[in-house]
Amino acid sequence: MPDRPQTPDLPALPAPETGLLLTHFLTVRDVARSRDFYADVLGGEVVLEENPAIVKAANSWIIMNPGGGPTPDKPGITLTAPEPGDPVSAFMNIRVADIEDFCARAKEKGARFLTEPIDRKAELRCYMRDPDGRLIEVGQATGILRGVYADPPAGSGTG
Repeated sequence: MPDRPQTPDLPALPAPETGLLLTHFLTVRDVARSRDFYADVLGGEVVLEENPAIVKAANSWIIMNPGGGPTPDKPGITLTAPEPGDPVSAFMNIRVADIEDFCARAKEKGARFLTEPIDRKAELRCYMRDPDGRLIEVGQATGILRGVYADPPAGSGTG
């Protein structure tokens, strides 16, 4: 396992000098386990160990902390990690250049995939889960680069 920074790498922190940048916050059960998963499976850089843990992966940052009750800046809101069987309303979407290579490397590092990559016309796609069971889509653009799109979702009334 790579050495983890004890003090933050200030230039690597998600702190824009102008405008904005988008990060993704995850409420997790075990910060170290989740931090290591995102650093190892996605090849990310641990920018901050904890409180909160921050992993820079590609051109994004994943911020992780355990759940907790309301705070003055989010009154009435409690953060919890997903429970098994919870409905999914949002998920991370990772785009890769070579899905077969990514999946093979991710499996070597302990990632669990729901299926092998499936050809969806516009892309090759599969899903994996993080240590808390959170859904992560992994996709490689294929047909969409040639103007071939996926079929509309069943029951959508389009197409």
